[in-house]
Amino acid sequence: MQDITAEELKLKLDNNEKFHFIDVREQWEFDEYNLGATLIPLGDLQSKIDDLEDWKNEEIIIHCKSGARSGAAKNFMVQNGFTNVRNLIGGALGYKTLE
Repeated sequence: MQDITAEELKLKLDNNEKFHFIDVREQWEFDEYNLGATLIPLGDLQSKIDDLEDWKNEEIIIHCKSGARSGAAKNFMVQNGFTNVRNLIGGALGYKTLE
């Protein structure tokens, strides 16, 4: 599964493409700036993984502030059988430069 650049994500969002979008930052970070993703902080992902079971074979894009936490989240999801998980390269910081 290839990760995704900020430019590629912007095109997907602009074109209203169908995918699941998860933000693994903390609530306060989400409150300061968010891209419209569903907030599931990295520390909560393990306990919520069963709730995402229906998405196992669907495209999921994960982001955090810079890409490190979302990289860990991607690895965790892949280890739990998710087949199409992509990490936003550069995270929200990278995306923000496009605005």
